[in-house]
Amino acid sequence: MVETRGVLQSKQQLIAAIRDTAAGRTPVDQNVAGKLFSHIARQNPPPSAIGIDLNDRERAVLRLLAAGLANADIAERLHLSPGTVRNYVSAILAKLGVADRTQAAVFALRYGLAAED
Repeated sequence: MVETRGVLQSKQQLIAAIRDTAAGRTPVDQNVAGKLFSHIARQNPPPSAIGIDLNDRERAVLRLLAAGLANADIAERLHLSPGTVRNYVSAILAKLGVADRTQAAVFALRYGLAAED
């Protein structure tokens, strides 16, 4: 039995999905993931998220990070250098009190920080 787990929009995505699957990962289109995460985050954001002291640029980086984008992709979208994005990610991790990008993404989703303002 074959189980399907996603939607792909291009030949390049299909090739990347095959490689991801072979490596044991589940392929997810970044646009679909971003929309899904934003939808989940908007469902019931708790008031505790209001007290998080992130500036607008950090929130933008966090939203894209939570959508699964790599630093290079975030840099391209926000017209920043990859080094600047790395610095923002480090600041975000420190402010949220988390150890890595995955924990930051989970935090953002859980507390409504991944939704568009």
